Amino acid sequence: MDELIIGLDTLWVLLGAALVFFMQPGFAMVETGFTRAKNAGNIIMKNVMDFAIGSVIFWLLGFGLMFGSDIAGLIGAPDFLIRGDYGADGGYTSFAFIIFQTVFCATAATIVSGAMAERTKFASYCLYSLLISACIYPVSGHWIWGGGWLSQLGFHDFAGSTAVHTVGGVAALIGAAIIGPRIGKYDSNGKSHAIPGHSLTLGALGVFILWFAWFGFNGCSTVSISSAESATAAASIFVTTNLSAAAATLVTMLLTWVRYGKPDVSMTLNGSLAGLVGITAGCDAVSPLGAAIIGAICGLLVVFAVEFIDKGLKIDDPVGAIAVHGVCGASGTLLLGLFSVDEGLLYGHGLHFLGVQALGVVSVIAWVAVTMFIIFNLLKKTIGLRVTPAEEIAGLDITEHGLVSSYADFMSVTHNIYEVTEPQAPCAAAVTLPNLAETIPEAAAGSSGISKVVIITRRTRFEALKNALSALGVTGMTVTEVMGCGLQKGATEFYRGVAVETKLVPKVKVEVVVSKVPVNAIVEVAKQVLYSGTYGDGKIFVYDVQNVIQVRTGKEGFDALQYPEIDK
Repeated sequence: MDELIIGLDTLWVLLGAALVFFMQPGFAMVETGFTRAKNAGNIIMKNVMDFAIGSVIFWLLGFGLMFGSDIAGLIGAPDFLIRGDYGADGGYTSFAFIIFQTVFCATAATIVSGAMAERTKFASYCLYSLLISACIYPVSGHWIWGGGWLSQLGFHDFAGSTAVHTVGGVAALIGAAIIGPRIGKYDSNGKSHAIPGHSLTLGALGVFILWFAWFGFNGCSTVSISSAESATAAASIFVTTNLSAAAATLVTMLLTWVRYGKPDVSMTLNGSLAGLVGITAGCDAVSPLGAAIIGAICGLLVVFAVEFIDKGLKIDDPVGAIAVHGVCGASGTLLLGLFSVDEGLLYGHGLHFLGVQALGVVSVIAWVAVTMFIIFNLLKKTIGLRVTPAEEIAGLDITEHGLVSSYADFMSVTHNIYEVTEPQAPCAAAVTLPNLAETIPEAAAGSSGISKVVIITRRTRFEALKNALSALGVTGMTVTEVMGCGLQKGATEFYRGVAVETKLVPKVKVEVVVSKVPVNAIVEVAKQVLYSGTYGDGKIFVYDVQNVIQVRTGKEGFDALQYPEIDK
């Protein structure tokens, strides 16, 4: 009989570990869908490395700090390579518990990825992931789950609203604040500009995966299924988890419908996750009604939190991780102090339990905020935390991983050239504008005196080229996104160590038609702006134009190219 119980409980914990691991692709899909296509590969890599790095360092160091013998209620005794036995007497085995806790650690680490997406150096992110899994998460985790001082006071966080999600959310807040917003997110007046993600379909898939896997995150945290009591508890947790998520989703959808005039898809998806995060602390301790109320409150909070973080704090969080995990994780833990059936204030049990919950939340926030502030600033001042503006504009897939596109077989997936996310690059000081009076050539016999100049170059140089041409007096241009390659046959790309055959690379084509501005002046300025001495600087084509007709007025030739002020 004992062997059957051990087998059932171990199987239950392993099922939970597998489901919580499945949250990694869920997070990856949410983050990828809510960001731009040019960074999709980088997002995937960061989520993979969160789990890989976290698994190794948690085994080497973090697990012992979290679950080793208690030292003054503050930290566990190190148990390098996990040589102790952490199984339950008559229950799950040690290895089952180890892998279960490992996947929880990886979840805390990966929350930060989305908030700092599209501008973080890959190497710096890997170092962050190592440090949070090695000591930041394990220390506060020991306070809550490892027999530390908070657990001794009676702090209750059943599956990790604070232990996992608030830790990740606060780390995301500090990281996003230190690294700064993406290029073009805020204008010179501090007004926020929307930078839509490239695939709400992927984002929704990620949310569905997370909702499904959360039944393991919460339900399997009973770490037992062999008794009638534990089976009943697990079933109850499944119900409260689902109700909170569903209530939050509905409330967020309705609130955005009222505030924005339409039900907002991406915010509603955030609402689902907010409800899941909020109920995680008390999924075992609240009634179904209490779960629905907690979910509804989190569904309201996430909308206002996203807006406040974006517009008030001016912190750029592309996926809403700070609001979902930080705000709703802390709020869900506090709300347990109200809605706990056995200890909650609303059930007549006084303020003591609510006070303990508040103390725990504040303590964990302070620990994570201070340590992550130090870590991120050290990374910033040493190896650097942020990529260069040129790398950010080109996309981290190509600049960090040499990946031209994460959607190689889907040529319809393109990148916007001119959008609010591009920097307003001034005309470089090194560009010398020619004297137009000295560069006007004599028109060839039979020529209309009108020329068309076509410039094909890197997308990252568009803003500088546009500003330089404007300074020269060019008043109109046509800009097209194109694909192509020159004699270099496209940028060399490797897949699994093998060179990929020639591919077209993204370029921008700028076309201007001029008569008043000399062609050779345009060519000279373009050459100065675009030159780097490497393949891909671009090409300039010059054509004679027979005639230009302005449709509105019927004017032709030189007059058709002039501003309306001249039409007098």
